[in-house]
Amino acid sequence: MKLTVVGCGDAFGSGGRLQTCYHVDADGHRFLIDCGATAIIGLNRLGLDSNGIETIFISHLHGDHFGGLVWWLLHAQHVARRTTPLVVTGPEGIEARFTAAAEALFPHSSTVARRFELKFVEYRKETPLDVGPVRVTPFEVSHPSGAPPYALRLETGGKTLAFTGDSEWVESLVPAGQGADLYIMECYGFDADVRYHMSWRTIEKHLSRIGPKRVLLTHMNASMLANRHVVTEPAVLCAEDGMVIEV
Repeated sequence: MKLTVVGCGDAFGSGGRLQTCYHVDADGHRFLIDCGATAIIGLNRLGLDSNGIETIFISHLHGDHFGGLVWWLLHAQHVARRTTPLVVTGPEGIEARFTAAAEALFPHSSTVARRFELKFVEYRKETPLDVGPVRVTPFEVSHPSGAPPYALRLETGGKTLAFTGDSEWVESLVPAGQGADLYIMECYGFDADVRYHMSWRTIEKHLSRIGPKRVLLTHMNASMLANRHVVTEPAVLCAEDGMVIEV
């Protein structure tokens, strides 16, 4: 399994980083985890073919995590000329939120006849969902976004990849990432928790309980970016746009 960091920034582009988006190639099955507003820009920069992506797993309904679906639709229709089906999974109400965003930004874009099938599938809390060869289990976290926010545990090909989404510390983050081969963890701050987000000092306290093989810190604000050098644990990496990790 190969993970490519398309974007690892926060909502404000701290450090000049693109918004949250991870590209995963699992034995030829390609999917995204989250699709921030800059996703198409990031994929183009890295030479990653959007038409090869079969599924997009969305953690929660904030624009820097799902807003790129609007540009994805336009790009797929008018530039990439996509013809293969696309499945988008996400919290309850994701299709309605997507349609509202698309119509607000590009009126009538959601009603244009598509060359490809677009299917939305909603999560149910802690209920495994099989999408192609990937099993995703959503764990509810704490990050208000107008619909339940989730940490995602994705299993395929004998590997487990987990993602906290955005959240303050909650106990559901333990089973979401327990023993994962790679746990992508939102680490907005360094030593001070901002409401509904985590800091490195909070994450550090709980890592031994979770027991992931490796951790990738992401969604970092200016304070955390300035203190990356303090994170010296060999199994903990700090994300960079364009980074490639073999899982």
